[in-house]
Amino acid sequence: MSKPALSFMILALMAVAVDLLLPEQAYALNYASRILAGLFASFFVAAMVVGRRIKFDPVLR
Repeated sequence: MSKPALSFMILALMAVAVDLLLPEQAYALNYASRILAGLFASFFVAAMVVGRRIKFDPVLR
């Protein structure tokens, strides 16, 4: 796993942990941490594709 992919995975997990640890009354912070978790998770998938850990074969056999 590449360093950027690992970094994005850790950041996504940290954002999920922050969302779970915040009280229910902190609506804005919960919403922001969910957005960041989704953003970092998508960056993680993009970094995995760029690092060629996920291979895409467009030829259907």
